Amino acid sequence: MAWAILFTAGLLEIGWAIGLKFTEGFSRLVPSVLTLAAMAGSVILLGVALKSLPIGTAYAVWTGIGAVGTATLGIVLFGEPATAMRLASIGLIVAGIVGLKLVG
Repeated sequence: MAWAILFTAGLLEIGWAIGLKFTEGFSRLVPSVLTLAAMAGSVILLGVALKSLPIGTAYAVWTGIGAVGTATLGIVLFGEPATAMRLASIGLIVAGIVGLKLVG
């Protein structure tokens, strides 16, 4: 169950990271409120998951999910470059997440 909670926390991290783009410097009310809610939810769920997961593993997986998801959505939603090096780097992060899950 802790892994599912951590995964959900990672998804919320993606949500708030992408949400920052839509807040326009926190000048737009609805995107700002949703982004702040995703931030709070992400950290709260991380804290819940940490009750039974090692901090080093959980934090790395949480940030890895956020980084991979945000980078991927940056490519898909905002037309950021999808160079071979960028995609390979995303793949390395995924490999690290899988490795941490297998040992944690």
